Amino acid sequence: MPSRPTSDPPENTARDAPENTARDAPENTARDAPENTARDAPENTARVIALRLLESQPRTRAELARAMARRGVPPDAATAVLDRFEDVGLIDDDAFAAAWVQSRHTGRGLGRRALAQELRRRGVDEQTVRDAVSVVSSDDEQTAARALAQRRLRSMSGLPRETQLRRLVAMLARKGFGHGLALSAARAAVDTAHEDTASG
Repeated sequence: MPSRPTSDPPENTARDAPENTARDAPENTARDAPENTARDAPENTARVIALRLLESQPRTRAELARAMARRGVPPDAATAVLDRFEDVGLIDDDAFAAAWVQSRHTGRGLGRRALAQELRRRGVDEQTVRDAVSVVSSDDEQTAARALAQRRLRSMSGLPRETQLRRLVAMLARKGFGHGLALSAARAAVDTAHEDTASG
């Protein structure tokens, strides 16, 4: 007679193993990974945007923030990246403003008002703007205005005196010089040119 098994097979083993495995597995692992990735993605996008813009030339914090906003980067992610970039010196609005004033005043002859307007358009805060343009003295502005007027006057030799004055004052105003300084610089340039013509 065939012998009967001494014990019944463990009926629950096959059934319970998958249930236990599924129940005991770390439930958050699969769920958290996408969440972390989703959370990091905006900051990665912000970082790429900032680095690409900074490769071509220095930028203000506000310029980078605007670029990130246009690409749909959430404000908190943008702020986190911008803060880190400031910490390591990749963003420095004080240095940007100082270099901007030096370059634009020396190279383009811009007055303090025009320089301040340009910095404000780039999002530089008011105190930083004032500090940056303060290095341009009244004597610096006067010298720059007269040099600009003399250069521009060379293309107006056939025009009446009043037309020359009007055009020079308008040009100097666009360059950021006050009306009084623009008028005095224009008159000085025109008077000198007419004196040279008369004496010649």
